[in-house]
Amino acid sequence: MPTVARIGPYRFFFFSNEGTESPHIHVQRERRLAKFSLDPVTLVSSTEFAAHELGVLIRMVAEHRGQFLEAWHAFFGG
Repeated sequence: MPTVARIGPYRFFFFSNEGTESPHIHVQRERRLAKFSLDPVTLVSSTEFAAHELGVLIRMVAEHRGQFLEAWHAFFGG
């Protein structure tokens, strides 16, 4: 599972077997996990993140969207 970035306490990554899905990024902090679509940036799922922290995360994903899409396409092609 390639890690794309570490920002503060968060790890941004995707799983290597997800190339058939639309571009997205997973975010992990300790046992908390969330998944965000990258086009458009939207929350797909979340486990244990508080609502206020999800707000912070969606802004972070939007800010780094270009970097995450570039990593996705470099890894999966296209």
